[in-house]
This record gives sequence, C-alpha cells and structure tokens, in this order.
Amino acid sequence: MTNICIVAGSGRPESQTSKVAQFIHDALIEHHQVGTAQVSIIDLGTQPLPMWPSEDAQTWPEIAAKLSAADGIVVLAPEWHGMACPAIKNFFLYASKAELAHKPAMLGGISASVGGAFPVSELRASSYKNCRLCYIPEHLIVRNVGKVLNGTEVESDADQRLRERLNYNLDILLRYAQALAPVRTAIDMSNPAFANGMS
Repeated sequence: MTNICIVAGSGRPESQTSKVAQFIHDALIEHHQVGTAQVSIIDLGTQPLPMWPSEDAQTWPEIAAKLSAADGIVVLAPEWHGMACPAIKNFFLYASKAELAHKPAMLGGISASVGGAFPVSELRASSYKNCRLCYIPEHLIVRNVGKVLNGTEVESDADQRLRERLNYNLDILLRYAQALAPVRTAIDMSNPAFANGMS
C-alpha cells in the first residue's frame, strides 16, 4: 500500500491551504483508492514549528513520523508577497534526508488571487538539496483559492479544470511513489562524505 503525506504549508490555522490539503486528502481516498489510513495531513497552522530547528519543537517527532512513513509527499505552499511563506521554508530546515530522501513530491502553489507560481519555482530551486526530496514534473497552482475546491459541487469551469488537473497529478505521484520505493532501499544514505547535497 502507498502512503501519502500532505503538508499544508501555511502558518495560519484554518487557512485556505489547509482546505486544499483536505480536498486532496479526500480525492486520494475517493478517486485513487488510497486507504484512509494511508493518507495523512501535516498542517503547519495547527502544528507550528518554532522558527529554526529547536529542541523545543514538540510537534516535530509526530511530523517526522508521518513523513518517514510516507512513500510520496504533497507540498502546498501559499504565496505571500511573491514568495513561499515562512512556515513552509522553515519546515525544510527541519526535514532531512532521514524523512524525505528519494521520495517523490508534488508541489502546489496557493494564491488568493492570480499568483501562485512563485512558491513552486522557489521551492523547486531551494528546498530539496539536503533532504533529497524528488519533485515530480507536474505541479498544481491554485489561483483564486476561495472560489475553487470547495466541496463536492463544481463552481465554475476553472474549478472543474483544476479538479481534473489535480487528479491527473495525483495519479502520476502515486506511480512515482511505487516506482521509487525500491530505489530508496538500494541507496546507501549513510556515507558521511555526501551528507549534504552539492552546492
């Protein structure tokens, strides 16, 4: 069975990013036959991490356990002022190769208006180096997030198109997760000479 972990990267509780995470959770179960026990959500709005890795991060062991159990990851990043928000950037200071190495991930950019592309570009460039996360070629950009992915009823053509794209992407993510599982077991990640990615 394939385990998928969804990271809602907003630092705000009850965020639109959290809403999208729940929608993806339900889509994996209802449209892709992933078992309920195989889909988890990490919501950084309700499970905040202290800025910079810290021994006071009481929520980290639970988060790390979910990531370690996952075969694939969905990373949702709201766009704040043209950037990925601080909570998701901080998350990648905690997450290491122990939890994420050689696991496929689908990126999602979230915008209240017509943005959303910049967090995808930023995280593709800067978040994978030391944790060795493998972003799949497909990503999702959720524009005008308040008007889409609101339950089972489709609200517009844009909403319908986004739902179709999401299910297409999730199918690809699940196939990557199955394909990369034997790769992870075959790679020796203990070599201290290559503890970090190359700059």
